[in-house]
Amino acid sequence: MNPTAGSVPQNSFTYCFDLHSQTIWVQTEHNTHTHKMADRARLFCKDEVLTYSYLLLYIALSSGQIFFNKWVLSSKEINFPYPLGLTLLHMIFSSVLCFLLTKVFKILKVEEGMTTEIYVTSVMPIGAMFAMTLWLGNTAYMYISVAFAQMLKAIMPVAVFVLGVAAGLEVMSCRMLLIMSVISFGVLVASYGELNISWIGVVYQMGGVVGEALRLIFMEIFVKRKGLKLNPISVMFYVSPCSALCLFIPWIFLEKTKMEADASWNFPIVVLTLNSLCTFALNLSVFLVITHTSALTIRVAGVVKDWVVVLISALLFADTKLTLINLVGYAIAITGVAAYNNFKLKKEASRVTPEESESSQPLQAATTSDSK
Repeated sequence: MNPTAGSVPQNSFTYCFDLHSQTIWVQTEHNTHTHKMADRARLFCKDEVLTYSYLLLYIALSSGQIFFNKWVLSSKEINFPYPLGLTLLHMIFSSVLCFLLTKVFKILKVEEGMTTEIYVTSVMPIGAMFAMTLWLGNTAYMYISVAFAQMLKAIMPVAVFVLGVAAGLEVMSCRMLLIMSVISFGVLVASYGELNISWIGVVYQMGGVVGEALRLIFMEIFVKRKGLKLNPISVMFYVSPCSALCLFIPWIFLEKTKMEADASWNFPIVVLTLNSLCTFALNLSVFLVITHTSALTIRVAGVVKDWVVVLISALLFADTKLTLINLVGYAIAITGVAAYNNFKLKKEASRVTPEESESSQPLQAATTSDSK
């Protein structure tokens, strides 16, 4: 017998000889199976921990970014009441950081296939709507509470569906009409329960909702139907510079003169840099979440995030005073939103293969998780 033989099977036992330690041990088939099961269990637990960690990171960053923006715009200590300028700063920061990460350090990869024709006809309209969404949404925080703004955002599926029907992307049905009615009724009840309602803030927030709905429609028409698959990093790489340009033009006419006339405003570079970095980190967390979860998990996490924002904002900000009517109305609206998400997911699952669903998921998540 060769003394260096690795193993010799005999009667379901395996005799193993270690050349270095000069020891012999016995390994059974049962032990091998047990070790494999234990390894699978450890791997499963590790994946579960990572998944929930990414979800918690997304919820924390998404909620924290909303609170951070509200604080920067309304705090007397910061004294930077310029939502258009803040949003412009976010887009410039995102553009520069995307370029550094993808082209200089090459840590992340940008999806190929972008042409000048696609950029002009597709990316620029999306960038313009993205800029409109962030600008008007941040401006709304100057007039209404974070909680009420979040409640108004629940009307988003209604705006997306109505515009989708107008564009020929959606088909009106009795079921969808019922779901849209439930969401609209819930938002109306929540608005009725608002104690200090500002209609200017409502108009700004509704404008942001319309902008986001148009952005989603444009993503469907201009990008997905052209077969261009973009992950969130690619979307931010291409869209951020265009959004920055779209924000820079109105900033010159609407806020630049105000900032020049008012010498009391402050530009805390550390705070604003951290604020911009949190915005970019939020987009990175979206990339991590969609890599390790499903579209359903992302939508559920979004609903959880909405409730977290509503409840915590009541503790953080003095202008937030929740009433029972507020909460009941918002609960009704969220029920409708959950029904809408469930309906859309079943519809998508029935018309695409698993491979197509997996390849298109980054685009779907990117279009639903970027707005603040």
